[in-house]
Amino acid sequence: MHKTSGRWQLGLFLSLTTAFFWGMLPIALKGLLDSIDSVTITWFRFLIAAICVGTYRLCKAGPPNRKQLTGSMTGLLLIAIAGLTINYLCYITGLETITPSSAQIVIQLAPMLLLLASLIFFKEQFSWLQWSGFLLFLIGLGLFFNQRLNELFLAFNQYTIGVIYIVIAAFTWAAYAMAQKQLLKHFDSAEIMLLIYISGSFIFLPDSRPEQVFKLDLLGWGFLIFCSINTIIAYGCFAEALDHLEASRVSAILAITPLLTIIFMSVTNQLFPGFIAIEPLNLLSIIGAVIIVLGSMITALSKNRTLISNR
Repeated sequence: MHKTSGRWQLGLFLSLTTAFFWGMLPIALKGLLDSIDSVTITWFRFLIAAICVGTYRLCKAGPPNRKQLTGSMTGLLLIAIAGLTINYLCYITGLETITPSSAQIVIQLAPMLLLLASLIFFKEQFSWLQWSGFLLFLIGLGLFFNQRLNELFLAFNQYTIGVIYIVIAAFTWAAYAMAQKQLLKHFDSAEIMLLIYISGSFIFLPDSRPEQVFKLDLLGWGFLIFCSINTIIAYGCFAEALDHLEASRVSAILAITPLLTIIFMSVTNQLFPGFIAIEPLNLLSIIGAVIIVLGSMITALSKNRTLISNR
């Protein structure tokens, strides 16, 4: 089992940085989707990340240690690659039909699923406080989507399909994160991410249309570059955070991401009215978003102290 470094201050900073960049990401992706298809965007993000991280890795530490890619580690690496590549594609596909705020609320299932998986694989159990937090999370979801409940459960329209894609993205992200956590016993975070980025570049290349990027205007190029840099910084910080903090505590910090997206969307709408469609939020929706964050934090942080100390 992977042991954390104990440098919780660094882990906190890295987790907050991840939340900040993930909070901005869906807005930039949504702005790109009018000009480039989802597969090409995803391929470009993996390619730029592979080039940047690969250059850094070769200059600083040499090529990845392929001798350790045997047995269970190979299986974990394949899970991590499949989990993150499917997550990327499903997330941006869902964004085509729902708003960035809604996408971030639904993807909040991901750290909750990561926590649940950690409890299962580490043989832990939910306390009453954790179950209370999980219940709050579910109540928050219902409140946030109070104006969309008919669409989600009765209409089965494009909005519903978009939400389903985001749910799939949440499950595959949790699978990636669990595999990443265990891979850190044998590889450093930059090495793991480089292997994932290179694999993703080849996976998405056949269906991508690179020529589309030459049709982008200045703003489009800005979005594309930001999304690529976002990939490197956010996942690099997330991978490093798992090396310094327990998965449960990283999950709790990442819970603030949807609130950051709602704030960033509000600012964007004020500066550029109508540029990106925003989720119609009433008072219940706002209360629901806050409850989702509180529920996630309570569930993640209300862990048995004895179990934590044994990690």
